[in-house]
Amino acid sequence: MSFRTIIEPFRIKMVEPITMTTEEERKTLLREAHYNPFLLEAKDVLIDLLTDSGTGAMSTRQWAGMVMGDESYAGAVSWQHMHAVIHRLTGMEHVLPTHQGRAAERILYSYLGGPGKTFISNTHFDTTRANIEYSGAEALDIPIPEGTQPATIHPFKGNMDTEKLEALLHEKKAENIGAVILTVTNNSGGGQPVSMANAREVSRLCRQHGVLFVLDCCRIAENAWFINHREEGYGDMTYEAIAQEMFGLADAAIMSLKKDGLVNMGGFLTMRNKELSDACTNLLIITEGFATYGGLSGRDMEAIAIGLQEVFEPDYLRYRIRSTAYLGEKLAAMGVPLIQPIGGHAVYVDAKAMLPNIPPSEYPGQALVCALYEVGGIRAVEIGSVMFGKYDAAGQLVTAPMELVRLAIPRRVYTQSHMEYVIEVFEEVLRRKDQLKGLRIMEEPKFLRHFTCKLERLH
Repeated sequence: MSFRTIIEPFRIKMVEPITMTTEEERKTLLREAHYNPFLLEAKDVLIDLLTDSGTGAMSTRQWAGMVMGDESYAGAVSWQHMHAVIHRLTGMEHVLPTHQGRAAERILYSYLGGPGKTFISNTHFDTTRANIEYSGAEALDIPIPEGTQPATIHPFKGNMDTEKLEALLHEKKAENIGAVILTVTNNSGGGQPVSMANAREVSRLCRQHGVLFVLDCCRIAENAWFINHREEGYGDMTYEAIAQEMFGLADAAIMSLKKDGLVNMGGFLTMRNKELSDACTNLLIITEGFATYGGLSGRDMEAIAIGLQEVFEPDYLRYRIRSTAYLGEKLAAMGVPLIQPIGGHAVYVDAKAMLPNIPPSEYPGQALVCALYEVGGIRAVEIGSVMFGKYDAAGQLVTAPMELVRLAIPRRVYTQSHMEYVIEVFEEVLRRKDQLKGLRIMEEPKFLRHFTCKLERLH
Protein backbone atom coordinates (compact mmCIF):
# COMPACT_ATOMS: atom_id res chain seq x y z
CA MET A 1 0.00 0.00 0.00
CA SER A 2 1.24 3.51 -0.83
CA PHE A 3 0.68 6.42 1.54
CA ARG A 4 0.44 10.12 0.67
CA THR A 5 2.91 11.19 3.34
CA ILE A 6 6.58 10.68 2.46
CA ILE A 7 8.50 10.51 5.71
CA GLU A 8 12.16 11.33 6.28
CA PRO A 9 14.08 8.05 5.68
CA PHE A 10 16.13 8.55 8.84
CA ARG A 11 15.83 9.12 12.58
CA ILE A 12 17.36 12.11 14.38
CA LYS A 13 20.12 11.07 16.78
CA MET A 14 21.68 14.42 17.67
CA VAL A 15 20.22 17.93 17.75
CA GLU A 16 21.63 21.45 17.36
CA PRO A 17 19.84 24.26 19.21
CA ILE A 18 18.36 27.25 17.36
CA THR A 19 18.48 30.64 19.07
CA MET A 20 15.11 32.37 18.82
CA THR A 21 15.19 36.11 18.04
CA THR A 22 12.59 38.86 17.73
CA GLU A 23 11.86 40.88 14.61
CA GLU A 24 13.27 44.02 16.22
CA GLU A 25 16.48 42.20 17.07
CA ARG A 26 16.76 40.91 13.51
CA LYS A 27 16.27 44.38 12.03
CA THR A 28 19.24 45.62 14.06
CA LEU A 29 21.34 42.58 13.16
CA LEU A 30 20.60 42.96 9.46
CA ARG A 31 21.43 46.66 9.51
CA GLU A 32 24.73 45.87 11.23
CA ALA A 33 25.41 43.28 8.52
CA HIS A 34 24.87 46.00 5.87
CA TYR A 35 21.81 44.20 4.48
CA ASN A 36 23.92 41.29 3.28
CA PRO A 37 22.88 37.93 4.80
CA PHE A 38 26.36 36.50 4.14
CA LEU A 39 27.62 38.90 6.82
CA LEU A 40 25.18 37.69 9.48
CA GLU A 41 26.40 35.38 12.22
CA ALA A 42 24.91 31.90 11.90
CA LYS A 43 23.78 31.90 15.54
CA ASP A 44 21.37 34.72 14.67
CA VAL A 45 19.62 32.71 11.92
CA LEU A 46 16.53 30.59 12.68
CA ILE A 47 16.18 28.68 9.38
CA ASP A 48 19.29 28.80 7.21
CA LEU A 49 18.47 28.34 3.52
CA LEU A 50 21.46 30.33 2.27
CA THR A 51 22.97 27.29 0.61
CA ASP A 52 22.81 23.51 0.47
CA SER A 53 26.61 23.40 0.07
CA GLY A 54 28.31 21.69 2.99
CA THR A 55 25.35 22.33 5.29
CA GLY A 56 23.87 18.82 5.35
CA ALA A 57 23.87 16.23 8.11
CA MET A 58 26.02 13.12 7.77
CA SER A 59 24.84 9.59 8.46
CA THR A 60 25.93 7.18 11.20
CA ARG A 61 27.85 5.25 8.55
CA GLN A 62 29.76 8.38 7.55
CA TRP A 63 30.60 9.27 11.15
CA ALA A 64 31.74 5.71 11.77
CA GLY A 65 33.91 5.88 8.65
CA MET A 66 35.56 9.06 9.88
CA VAL A 67 36.90 7.23 12.92
CA MET A 68 38.68 4.91 10.48
CA GLY A 69 40.22 7.78 8.50
CA ASP A 70 43.84 7.14 7.49
CA GLU A 71 45.75 10.39 7.94
CA SER A 72 48.90 9.30 6.09
CA TYR A 73 50.35 12.10 3.95
CA ALA A 74 50.72 9.96 0.81
CA GLY A 75 48.77 6.94 -0.43
CA ALA A 76 46.33 6.76 2.48
CA VAL A 77 43.83 3.90 2.60
CA SER A 78 41.06 6.51 2.81
CA TRP A 79 42.27 7.96 -0.49
CA GLN A 80 42.08 4.52 -2.08
CA HIS A 81 38.47 4.21 -0.88
CA MET A 82 37.55 7.64 -2.26
CA HIS A 83 39.35 7.04 -5.56
CA ALA A 84 37.64 3.68 -6.08
CA VAL A 85 34.14 5.13 -5.56
CA ILE A 86 34.78 8.10 -7.88
CA HIS A 87 36.42 5.93 -10.54
CA ARG A 88 33.48 3.51 -10.54
CA LEU A 89 31.00 6.39 -10.76
CA THR A 90 32.74 8.50 -13.41
CA GLY A 91 34.71 5.89 -15.36
CA MET A 92 37.67 8.32 -15.35
CA GLU A 93 41.05 7.08 -14.16
CA HIS A 94 42.65 10.40 -13.23
CA VAL A 95 41.12 11.72 -10.00
CA LEU A 96 42.40 14.74 -8.07
CA PRO A 97 40.98 15.44 -4.60
CA THR A 98 40.40 19.08 -3.63
CA HIS A 99 39.11 20.76 -0.51
CA GLN A 100 36.00 21.92 -2.38
CA GLY A 101 34.61 22.44 -5.86
CA ARG A 102 35.93 25.92 -6.48
CA ALA A 103 39.49 24.71 -5.88
CA ALA A 104 38.99 22.19 -8.70
CA GLU A 105 37.56 25.00 -10.84
CA ARG A 106 40.57 27.21 -10.16
CA ILE A 107 43.01 24.45 -11.09
CA LEU A 108 41.30 23.40 -14.32
CA TYR A 109 40.10 26.78 -15.59
CA SER A 110 43.27 28.68 -14.78
CA TYR A 111 45.17 26.08 -16.81
CA LEU A 112 42.70 26.07 -19.72
CA GLY A 113 41.79 29.76 -19.56
CA GLY A 114 43.50 33.10 -20.04
CA PRO A 115 42.94 36.12 -22.30
CA GLY A 116 41.33 35.23 -25.61
CA LYS A 117 39.74 32.01 -24.33
CA THR A 118 35.99 31.40 -24.11
CA PHE A 119 34.07 28.99 -21.88
CA ILE A 120 30.50 28.04 -22.78
CA SER A 121 27.89 26.71 -20.33
CA ASN A 122 24.18 26.17 -19.90
CA THR A 123 24.70 28.64 -17.02
CA HIS A 124 27.94 29.29 -15.16
CA PHE A 125 27.46 29.52 -11.41
CA ASP A 126 29.12 32.31 -9.44
CA THR A 127 32.45 30.67 -8.50
CA THR A 128 32.77 29.06 -11.93
CA ARG A 129 32.33 32.37 -13.69
CA ALA A 130 34.68 34.12 -11.26
CA ASN A 131 37.47 31.57 -11.75
CA ILE A 132 37.11 31.81 -15.52
CA GLU A 133 36.97 35.61 -15.65
CA TYR A 134 39.81 35.93 -13.14
CA SER A 135 42.02 34.13 -15.67
CA GLY A 136 41.12 36.75 -18.28
CA ALA A 137 38.79 34.47 -20.25
CA GLU A 138 35.11 35.09 -21.01
CA ALA A 139 32.20 32.98 -19.77
CA LEU A 140 29.12 32.67 -22.02
CA ASP A 141 25.74 31.27 -20.94
CA ILE A 142 23.45 29.61 -23.49
CA PRO A 143 20.47 28.07 -21.68
CA ILE A 144 17.48 27.03 -23.75
CA PRO A 145 14.91 29.86 -24.10
CA GLU A 146 12.55 28.19 -21.61
CA GLY A 147 15.35 28.31 -19.03
CA THR A 148 14.98 32.06 -18.59
CA GLN A 149 11.16 32.02 -18.47
CA PRO A 150 10.28 31.38 -14.81
CA ALA A 151 6.64 30.34 -15.27
CA THR A 152 7.18 28.15 -18.35
CA ILE A 153 6.84 24.42 -17.71
CA HIS A 154 9.51 22.26 -19.34
CA PRO A 155 10.82 18.93 -18.00
CA PHE A 156 14.48 19.87 -18.58
CA LYS A 157 14.80 23.64 -18.32
CA GLY A 158 18.46 23.22 -17.37
CA ASN A 159 19.37 22.14 -20.90
CA MET A 160 21.97 23.91 -23.01
CA ASP A 161 20.86 25.50 -26.30
CA THR A 162 22.72 23.20 -28.67
CA GLU A 163 21.92 25.27 -31.77
CA LYS A 164 23.67 28.24 -30.17
CA LEU A 165 26.48 25.94 -29.06
CA GLU A 166 27.08 24.73 -32.60
CA ALA A 167 27.11 28.31 -33.89
CA LEU A 168 29.59 29.38 -31.20
CA LEU A 169 31.86 26.41 -31.90
CA HIS A 170 32.05 27.50 -35.54
CA GLU A 171 32.44 31.19 -34.67
CA LYS A 172 35.02 30.94 -31.90
CA LYS A 173 37.13 28.09 -33.31
CA ALA A 174 38.22 25.14 -31.18
CA GLU A 175 41.63 26.56 -30.26
CA ASN A 176 39.97 29.57 -28.62
CA ILE A 177 37.49 27.60 -26.50
CA GLY A 178 38.72 26.57 -23.07
CA ALA A 179 35.87 24.12 -22.50
CA VAL A 180 32.14 23.54 -22.77
CA ILE A 181 30.70 23.12 -19.26
CA LEU A 182 27.37 21.42 -18.59
CA THR A 183 26.13 22.11 -15.05
CA VAL A 184 23.77 19.44 -13.64
CA THR A 185 21.47 20.44 -12.22
CA ASN A 186 21.52 24.01 -13.55
CA ASN A 187 21.81 25.95 -10.28
CA SER A 188 21.63 29.53 -11.54
CA GLY A 189 18.77 28.52 -13.82
CA GLY A 190 16.56 27.49 -10.93
CA GLY A 191 18.01 24.12 -9.98
CA GLN A 192 16.58 22.69 -13.19
CA PRO A 193 17.69 19.29 -14.56
CA VAL A 194 19.51 18.48 -17.79
CA SER A 195 18.30 15.63 -19.99
CA MET A 196 20.52 12.79 -21.14
CA ALA A 197 19.60 13.63 -24.72
CA ASN A 198 20.91 17.16 -24.23
CA ALA A 199 24.13 15.93 -22.63
CA ARG A 200 24.58 13.48 -25.50
CA GLU A 201 24.20 16.22 -28.12
CA VAL A 202 26.59 18.53 -26.27
CA SER A 203 29.09 15.67 -26.16
CA ARG A 204 28.69 14.98 -29.87
CA LEU A 205 29.27 18.60 -30.83
CA CYS A 206 32.32 18.87 -28.59
CA ARG A 207 33.87 15.72 -30.07
CA GLN A 208 33.09 16.89 -33.60
CA HIS A 209 34.91 20.17 -32.99
CA GLY A 210 37.69 18.82 -30.77
CA VAL A 211 36.60 20.80 -27.69
CA LEU A 212 36.88 19.63 -24.07
CA PHE A 213 33.51 18.71 -22.51
CA VAL A 214 33.37 19.19 -18.72
CA LEU A 215 30.52 18.00 -16.51
CA ASP A 216 29.94 20.20 -13.44
CA CYS A 217 28.23 17.47 -11.49
CA CYS A 218 27.71 18.60 -7.90
CA ARG A 219 24.02 17.58 -7.99
CA ILE A 220 24.36 14.59 -10.30
CA ALA A 221 22.20 12.29 -8.15
CA GLU A 222 19.30 14.75 -8.09
CA ASN A 223 19.66 15.18 -11.87
CA ALA A 224 19.58 11.39 -12.28
CA TRP A 225 16.29 11.28 -10.36
CA PHE A 226 14.69 13.70 -12.82
CA ILE A 227 15.97 11.73 -15.82
CA ASN A 228 14.58 8.51 -14.33
CA HIS A 229 11.15 10.08 -13.82
CA ARG A 230 10.91 12.37 -16.86
CA GLU A 231 12.98 11.03 -19.77
CA GLU A 232 11.81 8.14 -21.90
CA GLY A 233 13.95 5.01 -21.69
CA TYR A 234 15.35 5.59 -18.21
CA GLY A 235 12.49 4.55 -15.96
CA ASP A 236 13.97 1.11 -15.25
CA MET A 237 17.56 2.25 -14.69
CA THR A 238 19.07 2.89 -11.27
CA TYR A 239 20.00 6.45 -10.40
CA GLU A 240 23.67 5.51 -10.20
CA ALA A 241 23.58 3.86 -13.64
CA ILE A 242 22.03 7.01 -15.10
CA ALA A 243 24.78 9.11 -13.57
CA GLN A 244 27.42 6.73 -14.92
CA GLU A 245 25.98 7.06 -18.42
CA MET A 246 26.14 10.84 -18.24
CA PHE A 247 29.73 10.79 -16.96
CA GLY A 248 30.57 8.54 -19.90
CA LEU A 249 29.75 11.40 -22.27
CA ALA A 250 32.26 13.84 -20.73
CA ASP A 251 36.03 14.31 -20.98
CA ALA A 252 36.37 15.70 -17.44
CA ALA A 253 34.22 16.40 -14.41
CA ILE A 254 34.28 18.76 -11.46
CA MET A 255 32.29 18.13 -8.33
CA SER A 256 31.69 20.02 -5.14
CA LEU A 257 31.09 17.08 -2.83
CA LYS A 258 29.45 19.44 -0.35
CA LYS A 259 26.22 18.88 -2.30
CA ASP A 260 25.53 15.34 -3.53
CA GLY A 261 28.61 14.00 -1.79
CA LEU A 262 26.66 14.46 1.46
CA VAL A 263 29.69 15.91 3.28
CA ASN A 264 30.59 19.24 4.83
CA MET A 265 33.84 19.70 2.89
CA GLY A 266 35.40 18.23 -0.23
CA GLY A 267 35.57 18.17 -4.01
CA PHE A 268 37.30 16.49 -6.92
CA LEU A 269 38.50 16.96 -10.47
CA THR A 270 38.55 13.90 -12.70
CA MET A 271 39.78 13.54 -16.30
CA ARG A 272 40.38 11.01 -19.05
CA ASN A 273 43.43 12.71 -20.58
CA LYS A 274 46.77 11.98 -18.87
CA GLU A 275 48.51 15.07 -20.20
CA LEU A 276 45.79 17.32 -18.82
CA SER A 277 45.84 15.39 -15.56
CA ASP A 278 49.61 15.77 -15.19
CA ALA A 279 49.37 19.54 -15.66
CA CYS A 280 46.52 19.83 -13.15
CA THR A 281 48.34 17.58 -10.68
CA ASN A 282 51.25 20.02 -10.63
CA LEU A 283 48.89 22.88 -9.83
CA LEU A 284 47.19 20.76 -7.18
CA ILE A 285 50.45 20.00 -5.38
CA ILE A 286 51.53 23.65 -5.48
CA THR A 287 48.27 25.04 -4.09
CA GLU A 288 46.20 22.32 -2.39
CA GLY A 289 48.36 19.48 -1.13
CA PHE A 290 49.77 16.17 -2.29
CA ALA A 291 47.95 14.36 -5.09
CA THR A 292 46.42 11.78 -2.74
CA TYR A 293 44.81 14.19 -0.29
CA GLY A 294 44.52 17.57 -2.00
CA GLY A 295 43.53 19.60 1.04
CA LEU A 296 41.37 16.87 2.61
CA SER A 297 41.95 14.88 5.77
CA GLY A 298 41.67 11.10 5.70
CA ARG A 299 38.46 11.27 7.69
CA ASP A 300 36.98 13.61 5.08
CA MET A 301 37.82 11.15 2.32
CA GLU A 302 36.18 8.26 4.19
CA ALA A 303 32.98 10.29 4.63
CA ILE A 304 33.05 11.17 0.92
CA ALA A 305 33.45 7.55 -0.17
CA ILE A 306 30.38 6.60 1.87
CA GLY A 307 28.31 9.69 1.00
CA LEU A 308 28.76 9.22 -2.75
CA GLN A 309 27.11 5.83 -2.39
CA GLU A 310 24.34 6.85 0.04
CA VAL A 311 23.21 9.72 -2.19
CA PHE A 312 21.92 7.30 -4.86
CA GLU A 313 19.69 5.37 -2.44
CA PRO A 314 16.10 5.49 -3.82
CA ASP A 315 14.44 6.29 -0.50
CA TYR A 316 16.77 9.21 0.10
CA LEU A 317 16.27 10.72 -3.35
CA ARG A 318 12.51 10.25 -3.22
CA TYR A 319 12.40 12.11 0.11
CA ARG A 320 14.85 14.79 -1.07
CA ILE A 321 12.97 15.71 -4.24
CA ARG A 322 9.51 15.45 -2.68
CA SER A 323 10.34 17.59 0.37
CA THR A 324 11.66 20.38 -1.87
CA ALA A 325 8.59 20.14 -4.10
CA TYR A 326 6.29 20.31 -1.05
CA LEU A 327 7.66 23.71 -0.06
CA GLY A 328 7.41 24.98 -3.62
CA GLU A 329 3.84 23.75 -4.08
CA LYS A 330 2.68 25.44 -0.87
CA LEU A 331 4.31 28.75 -1.81
CA ALA A 332 2.90 28.65 -5.33
CA ALA A 333 -0.60 27.94 -3.97
CA MET A 334 -0.50 31.16 -1.93
CA GLY A 335 0.55 33.19 -4.98
CA VAL A 336 4.34 33.36 -4.66
CA PRO A 337 5.77 33.41 -8.24
CA LEU A 338 8.37 30.66 -8.63
CA ILE A 339 10.65 29.05 -11.17
CA GLN A 340 8.51 26.18 -12.44
CA PRO A 341 8.70 23.24 -12.23
CA ILE A 342 10.32 23.00 -8.80
CA GLY A 343 13.97 21.93 -8.88
CA GLY A 344 15.71 19.34 -6.77
CA HIS A 345 17.74 21.19 -4.15
CA ALA A 346 15.96 24.53 -3.81
CA VAL A 347 12.87 26.61 -4.42
CA TYR A 348 13.52 29.72 -6.52
CA VAL A 349 11.28 32.74 -6.06
CA ASP A 350 10.83 35.13 -9.00
CA ALA A 351 11.47 38.36 -7.09
CA LYS A 352 10.99 40.52 -10.19
CA ALA A 353 7.41 39.26 -10.50
CA MET A 354 6.74 39.29 -6.77
CA LEU A 355 8.02 42.84 -6.22
CA PRO A 356 7.18 44.77 -9.43
CA ASN A 357 7.40 48.03 -7.47
CA ILE A 358 11.19 47.56 -7.07
CA PRO A 359 13.15 47.89 -10.35
CA PRO A 360 16.02 45.47 -11.07
CA SER A 361 18.51 48.30 -10.56
CA GLU A 362 17.36 48.42 -6.91
CA TYR A 363 17.79 44.67 -6.43
CA PRO A 364 14.31 43.23 -5.72
CA GLY A 365 15.83 39.84 -4.88
CA GLN A 366 17.97 41.37 -2.16
CA ALA A 367 14.96 43.27 -0.85
CA LEU A 368 13.06 39.98 -0.52
CA VAL A 369 16.02 38.26 1.12
CA CYS A 370 16.19 41.04 3.72
CA ALA A 371 12.43 40.85 4.38
CA LEU A 372 12.55 37.09 4.94
CA TYR A 373 15.23 37.54 7.57
CA GLU A 374 13.61 40.46 9.33
CA VAL A 375 10.14 38.90 9.43
CA GLY A 376 11.08 35.31 10.24
CA GLY A 377 14.82 34.86 10.69
CA ILE A 378 15.12 32.94 7.40
CA ARG A 379 18.41 33.37 5.58
CA ALA A 380 18.17 32.93 1.79
CA VAL A 381 20.33 34.13 -1.10
CA GLU A 382 19.75 36.48 -4.01
CA ILE A 383 20.55 35.10 -7.47
CA GLY A 384 20.03 38.16 -9.59
CA SER A 385 21.70 41.48 -10.23
CA VAL A 386 23.62 41.56 -6.94
CA MET A 387 25.21 38.23 -7.82
CA PHE A 388 25.43 38.53 -11.60
CA GLY A 389 25.00 42.21 -12.46
CA LYS A 390 27.75 43.82 -14.55
CA TYR A 391 28.82 47.36 -15.33
CA ASP A 392 29.14 48.61 -18.90
CA ALA A 393 31.88 50.90 -20.21
CA ALA A 394 29.98 53.92 -18.93
CA GLY A 395 29.69 52.43 -15.44
CA GLN A 396 25.97 51.70 -15.74
CA LEU A 397 24.55 48.53 -14.23
CA VAL A 398 23.64 45.79 -16.68
CA THR A 399 21.09 43.72 -14.77
CA ALA A 400 20.89 39.93 -14.71
CA PRO A 401 18.39 38.03 -16.92
CA MET A 402 16.36 37.00 -13.86
CA GLU A 403 15.94 38.36 -10.33
CA LEU A 404 15.64 35.27 -8.14
CA VAL A 405 15.76 34.34 -4.48
CA ARG A 406 16.96 30.80 -3.78
CA LEU A 407 15.70 28.83 -0.78
CA ALA A 408 18.35 26.09 -0.73
CA ILE A 409 17.40 23.20 1.54
CA PRO A 410 20.24 21.51 3.44
CA ARG A 411 20.23 17.72 3.15
CA ARG A 412 18.81 15.74 6.09
CA VAL A 413 18.71 18.80 8.39
CA TYR A 414 15.25 20.38 8.66
CA THR A 415 11.94 18.74 9.53
CA GLN A 416 8.43 19.22 8.18
CA SER A 417 7.59 21.79 10.87
CA HIS A 418 10.56 23.91 9.84
CA MET A 419 9.17 24.05 6.30
CA GLU A 420 5.70 24.88 7.61
CA TYR A 421 7.28 27.80 9.46
CA VAL A 422 8.94 29.02 6.23
CA ILE A 423 5.52 28.94 4.55
CA GLU A 424 4.00 31.05 7.34
CA VAL A 425 6.81 33.61 7.07
CA PHE A 426 6.10 33.95 3.35
CA GLU A 427 2.44 34.58 4.11
CA GLU A 428 3.45 37.56 6.23
CA VAL A 429 6.00 38.83 3.70
CA LEU A 430 3.32 38.71 1.01
CA ARG A 431 1.10 40.90 3.17
CA ARG A 432 3.92 43.45 3.43
CA LYS A 433 5.34 43.23 -0.09
CA ASP A 434 4.11 46.66 -1.22
CA GLN A 435 5.99 48.23 1.69
CA LEU A 436 9.37 46.71 0.80
CA LYS A 437 12.13 49.03 -0.39
CA GLY A 438 15.00 48.52 -2.79
CA LEU A 439 18.68 48.76 -1.97
CA ARG A 440 21.89 50.15 -3.39
CA ILE A 441 25.43 48.83 -3.12
CA MET A 442 27.79 51.04 -1.13
CA GLU A 443 30.94 48.90 -1.19
CA GLU A 444 31.91 45.89 -3.30
CA PRO A 445 34.90 43.79 -4.40
CA LYS A 446 35.80 43.17 -8.05
CA PHE A 447 34.82 39.47 -8.06
CA LEU A 448 32.00 37.59 -6.29
CA ARG A 449 30.66 40.80 -4.81
CA HIS A 450 27.56 39.19 -3.31
CA PHE A 451 29.67 37.47 -0.64
CA THR A 452 31.04 40.63 0.97
CA CYS A 453 29.36 43.71 -0.52
CA LYS A 454 27.70 46.25 1.75
CA LEU A 455 24.32 47.73 0.92
CA GLU A 456 21.93 50.31 2.28
CA ARG A 457 18.17 50.44 2.07
CA LEU A 458 16.55 53.13 -0.08
CA HIS A 459 13.82 55.24 1.48
